[in-house]
Amino acid sequence: MAQLAPIVVPALKKHTASVIWAHGLGDTLSIAENYRRRGVFDEVAFIFPNAPSIPITVNFGMEMPGWYDIIAFNDLAQAQDQHGIFKSRDYFHSLIKAEIDKGVPSSRIILGGFSQGGSMSIFAGLTSPYPLAGIFGLSSYLLLADALPKLITPAIRSANSSTPIFMGHGDQDPLVKLEWGQETAKQLKGLGWKVDMRVYKGLVHSADPEEMDDLERWLDETLKT
Repeated sequence: MAQLAPIVVPALKKHTASVIWAHGLGDTLSIAENYRRRGVFDEVAFIFPNAPSIPITVNFGMEMPGWYDIIAFNDLAQAQDQHGIFKSRDYFHSLIKAEIDKGVPSSRIILGGFSQGGSMSIFAGLTSPYPLAGIFGLSSYLLLADALPKLITPAIRSANSSTPIFMGHGDQDPLVKLEWGQETAKQLKGLGWKVDMRVYKGLVHSADPEEMDDLERWLDETLKT
């Protein structure tokens, strides 16, 4: 089955910035609609890519939307689907290029998402040849951590060395453990990136209003700089 095209919530005014938000329809699309009702981010287009349906090992090989295969839930940071990760990385980079082709400078494009979408956004953002405005990952973790430093060439590092990163994580997340998110932030800081890591008390593998408020402020500040 062909991959579904992204869902786009267009800018209401002159299109000067884009947020590529890797998630499903659900809460993410409603967040963009909320921004529209409140008259914020009027010059920003929101792009919601749809993950292709692929066999997921922890789902007994049954197909479901996913950016890469999940081989085990007990330690997502161990066995990882490198082929699927690279394929999705290339797709994310093509989404960035599509916005650039519309006339949006890459320095006005933010890449982010939730869970798998956030993990892919961090990985694709850090390996992007285009200088981005920012990267965010909610309830996410670092993919291919051992290989990542080798994938960040001098040209790529130069492009995104000052790109800010926002991370949000619940302290009760039973799926993507908090320590994985914290270790991700630590590793990214060790590689030289500025990371704003927020932890939310009582939050499981989900998002909540406080986290969305923090992300909204970060988006606003990032797009103003």
